[in-house]
Formats: sequence, structure tokens, C-alpha cells
Amino acid sequence: MSSHSKQILLNFLKSCSTIPSLHETKCLHALSITMGPTPIPNQSIFLHNNIISFYLSLGQLLHARNVFAMLPQKTVVSYNTIIAAYSRCGNVDDAWSLLRDMRGSGFVPTQHTFSTLLSCESLNLSQGLQLLALSIKSGDFDANAFVGTALLGLFGRHGCLVEAFFTFEDMPYKSLVTWNSMLSLLARNGAVEDCKVLFRDLVRLGIALSEGSFVAVLTGLIGSENDLKYGQQIHGLMTKCGFDCEIIAVNSLISVYVKCKAMFMAKRLFEQAPVQNVVSWNMIIDALAKNERPQMAFELFLNMLSRGLKPSQATYVAVIDSCTRLENSVHGESVHAKVIRSGVESDVVVGTALVDFYAKCDKLLFAHNCFNQIEEKNVVSWNALMLGYSNICSPTSIMLLREMLQLGYFPNEFSFSAVLKSSSLSHLHQLHGLVIRMGYENHEYVLSSLITAYTRNGLINEALSFVKEFTDPLLVMPSNIIAGIYNRTGQYHETVKFLSLLENPDVASWNIVILACARSNNYNEVFELFKHMHTTGIHPDKYTFMSVLSVCTKLCSLPSGRSLHGLIIKTNLTCDTFLCNVLIDMYGKCGSIDSSVKVFKEMTYRNVITWTALITALGLNGYAREALKRFQDMELMGLKPDALALRAVLSACRYGGLVSEGMEIFKHMGTIYGIQPEVDHYHCMVDLLTKNGQINEAEKIIARMPFPPTANIWRSFLEGYKRQEIVN
Repeated sequence: MSSHSKQILLNFLKSCSTIPSLHETKCLHALSITMGPTPIPNQSIFLHNNIISFYLSLGQLLHARNVFAMLPQKTVVSYNTIIAAYSRCGNVDDAWSLLRDMRGSGFVPTQHTFSTLLSCESLNLSQGLQLLALSIKSGDFDANAFVGTALLGLFGRHGCLVEAFFTFEDMPYKSLVTWNSMLSLLARNGAVEDCKVLFRDLVRLGIALSEGSFVAVLTGLIGSENDLKYGQQIHGLMTKCGFDCEIIAVNSLISVYVKCKAMFMAKRLFEQAPVQNVVSWNMIIDALAKNERPQMAFELFLNMLSRGLKPSQATYVAVIDSCTRLENSVHGESVHAKVIRSGVESDVVVGTALVDFYAKCDKLLFAHNCFNQIEEKNVVSWNALMLGYSNICSPTSIMLLREMLQLGYFPNEFSFSAVLKSSSLSHLHQLHGLVIRMGYENHEYVLSSLITAYTRNGLINEALSFVKEFTDPLLVMPSNIIAGIYNRTGQYHETVKFLSLLENPDVASWNIVILACARSNNYNEVFELFKHMHTTGIHPDKYTFMSVLSVCTKLCSLPSGRSLHGLIIKTNLTCDTFLCNVLIDMYGKCGSIDSSVKVFKEMTYRNVITWTALITALGLNGYAREALKRFQDMELMGLKPDALALRAVLSACRYGGLVSEGMEIFKHMGTIYGIQPEVDHYHCMVDLLTKNGQINEAEKIIARMPFPPTANIWRSFLEGYKRQEIVN
């Protein structure tokens, strides 16, 4: 080969090494063929190995294999390079075949041969053990950490945690990568405590930790109270070691705080992080949306856009979820516009989120359009649209299920539950048959939906027949629904008897039993069940407290009510509007009006029921004018009083003798409030007028009633008439 030819080859090699391109690599390959072999064999081997590497870096495995096949002289490096390529793309058969060929040609596999093969995702356990035996025989396993570390990965992929641990213990040399691999393996397999112990051992060795060490140990934390404390300790160590600026480690720590519901810490870490990427923003936006702070999540999304960051599909899914929770169609439509501009509306995950958003905003036409835009639909997409139509009791949900089956999609448990939610009697038996044919008749979620569907269609006996059809006790969810049917039909004893058969009742089971006892006036049993619920480790939810508080209200037991309020504060349920409404009512009926007002003032969100409960409490405790003022405040807040709110304020007027004020409200019920007076409203007015000596006015109101007066109305009128006669 001439010096000029050598120079050309060197230039091509240099060019390909700097920025490899397929065209230049092919030119180099062609030149190597036309020039023939170099006089020096090592130069030819070096050149061809480089060509193979260039092809592989460009993803051209077939070209690389052809070059390898035509090599006049193969080396260990040649074999390792091509075996590594097949291992990386998961082609274990060709990689294994090349290993046999390599050994058959007299070459001894090296640590790189073993480690690349062991890292192959498709390698089975049997092949891995053969490689382990070969590596021990050749001494490569004991020589350094490469083979052992790759073996840990193999055992991890096959869930062989014990084997991985023994391998780790047997390794004479462990690199930081080995430690990190073992930490990651333990974390992924849920061995959190073992992971913590191993990390502690690593720190005690005094080895300089890497970002991967922190990421591995943080990945295993699942969100318990102890995990939060441990996460804070790791945070301190990260800062000490200077890794609080590394984005992957910071993101892992944010993830831990999010899992532990420590949103303040997660948000503060996010804001203080010197570097943030799209993943950081996605995590915090998604966490805020899921932790009942959807408005903050949406505002953070706008902040992200203002900083010039490009949202990913995950960003859009998180912010669409926040708009869904806000039930704000304007926000959601603005995000939709950005999705269209980004060109990701056809993405199945983003498209499904949009379908779900529009469906929950009752904009089914928009939801259907978004569904049609999705290129590769999945079962989740179909379910979101079917549920939307089911929520408005549209037969389109049945048509969609039929279309879904015709197109070859297989419905899952959520598909059937969505359609059964609004199924009419004519479709119910057909759906039941389809459920049986597809093998979902024993599925807890589907069975629950079937029972609910039969109940909703008035087929109570058919719904209850599921109890007799199963030889084994029903699962928890369907059992709860059956017990709920007993409750609604007044069969409280059957409710308690039926749920007592459950081995592991959940909080809903306990709530149904407590409610049954409360409705059947077994008040002592309610308190005993509540105590027993605590001892079994089941945490009460807002429905539990509402049932027990209603009993306190009926018994006028202020001490019990206060104790429950203290427990509610401890369980962080004080922000729940409905629970606070019950507390206001309980305190009011137990005579502690100051406590009612205090609960009301501390509430962040108040609805019409909240104001009604306070007005009722004030009226009952003799604060009629204050009740009237609160009624006026409610109107100023833009809330429209309903029939119950009007009854509450009229009752307050009755207790306080506010005749003119009560008459004014009653007179405008139909014109201003759009509510026609009902029996209770008439009773309030008759009682108010007769107690204040206005018998004639009360008689006129009775005469104008659109329905016959009730016994209570006549009783109030007659008692007032008698009082008037005595006075006269």
C-alpha cells in the first residue's frame, strides 16, 4: 500500500472517529476492500475493527456483521464488539451462537464477553449460570467487579434476590457500580430495609458516593412516615456531598417527598433547586394536581411556559388532570390548544387525558372528537369515552362497546363497569351474558357493577341472588354493595349479619355497619363498633365520622362530639367541607353555638349546606337576627338559597319572633328565589304567625295552600288560637 493510500485511509478513519456518518463509513469500507490487505496484519485488524465499530455506532448491525464475517483474521476484540452489539439489541440467540463460534475458534472469552452477554435482557437464567461457571473457571469472576456486577443485573431481572445477595457477598472485588447495582436491585424489589442497611455499609466504607448511589436508595422509599424521616437524612447527606445540584438525584428526592405527601418540602426543594428539567416540573405539577391543589398545578404550568420550557406528553397529561379536577373548561380548552400546537393530540396518553377531561365536563362532542384524533387507541381510551356517555345515561356507551369488540379490542373490567353504570333493563341481561362469556363474572369490580346495575333497574331480588349463587363468601366490594341494599331497604339486622362474615372488612364495610346501627337506633353499638374499628387498625374516613357525629347529634352528647372533633383534627380531615357541615350541625344542636361559629370561620370552602347548617344552629340557640344576617351574607356571596336554606331562615324567624322579616322572605320565595313553598315552609309561617298573635294572617296562609294542611300545621294553628283566646 502506497503512502498516499495510507494517508487517505488515515483521513477517513479520523473523519469517521470525529463525526461518524454512514456515507463516510461505507467509503472507508469500500476503500479497505479495493486497497486489499495491508502488509502489516495488525493494521488490517485495527482498520476492520474500527469499521465494525463505526457501523454499530450508526445502528447498522447487518453491515457490521457482514464486515465481521469477511474478516481474514478475527480477534477477541472483533468477537466482543459484535457479541456486545447483539446483546444490546436483545438478540441473545445470535450472541450465544457467536460465543460458541468464538470458543470453537480457540479464543478465550474475557470479562467483557461475559459482562456484555450477562447484560442482555433476553438472556435466560440457565444461560446466565453457564456463563457464571465459565467465568469462575477462567478466573474472570474473581479478577475484578465487571462480571459480578453484570450477574447482579441478571439475577435482578429474574427476581432472584437471594442469589443476587449471595453473589454480591461472594465477590472479592466490588466497585461503586457494583454497590449501586445492588442498592438499585433491592430498591426495585421492595427490600427497603435491606437497601437502607446496604447504603449505610457503603457510607461507612468511606467510598466516595456517586449520584447513582443516592438515586438507587431513594428509589426504594415508598412513602411511609419512616421513609420521610429517612429521605430528609439522605437530603442532608446529598447536600454535604455536593449532590444537591445534580438533577437526577434532586428529582429522586422530590419524588420521595411527593410519595410521603410532604408537598411543602417537595415544592420548596423544587423551587430551591439550582437546576430543573422537564421531569422536575412534571413531577411537581402532577403531585399538586393529585394532592387537591389543581389551581396551583395549573399556575405552575403557566410559569413553566413563561420560562421557555417545552412541555412533554407527561406535562400535558398532568396539567389536563388538574383542569379535570378543577372542572374548569376554559383552562382545559387553553391547554388543548397548546397540545394541538405541539402536535401531540394524536398521542394515546395525551388524547385519552383530553377525552377524560371533556367527558367529565359533560362535553361529549368534544370528547368524541379528541377520541377520533388518537392514532393508536387503547382500552383506556375506549373506557374514558364510554364512561363519559354512561355518566349521562346515553345508549352510545353500549354502541361504543359493540364497536370496540368489532375492531378487535378486548374489554377489561373497567369497560364493563363503565357500560353497566347506565345500562337499561333491555341491555342488562345481554351485558351479563357477555361478562360471563369473557370470564369476568367473578371479578370483584365487575361483579360489584352488575349488582349495582340490577339494583338501579329495580331488580332487588336478582341483585340479592348473587349471595346465593356463590358457595364462597363474596369479596369485600360486592359484599359492601349487597349490605348497602339491605341498609336502603331497612333490613339493618341483615346488614350486620351479612358483613360479619367478611374476614377482612375494609373501611367501607365498617361504615355500612355503623350506619345500619345508627339508623336502627343502636347508639351504644355505634360507639362500640367505632372503638373496635380503631383496635383492628382500620382508619376511619369522613363517612365514618359523619355517621358517628350524627349519633352524637341525636343524643345531644357534646363531650362525645368534642372528642370526635379532636380525632378529626388529628387525622387531617378538617378541610373536608361535608364533615365540617356535620360538625356545625352537631355543635348547634348540642347548644355550643360558639363552636359552630368557630368551625364555620375556619373553613376554606363553604357551600349552601354550610350556610344552612350555621343559620339553623343560630336559630336553634336564640340568635335569630344573627341567623338572618348570615342568610343575607350568603346571598351577598353569590350563593342561591335552596329549599332547606329557606326553611332554616324561616325557622330562625319563628324561634326569634321576627314576623315581618319572615313574611318578607316567604312572600318572595317564588319570585326571587324560584322555589315554591313546601309543607315545612308553610308550617314555619303558620307557627310564626300564631305564636305572635296573628291568627287571621295564619288562617289566610292556610287558605292559600296548594295542598291540604298537615296535622302539624293544624296543631300549630289550634295551639296559637287557644293562646289567643286565653290572652283575650
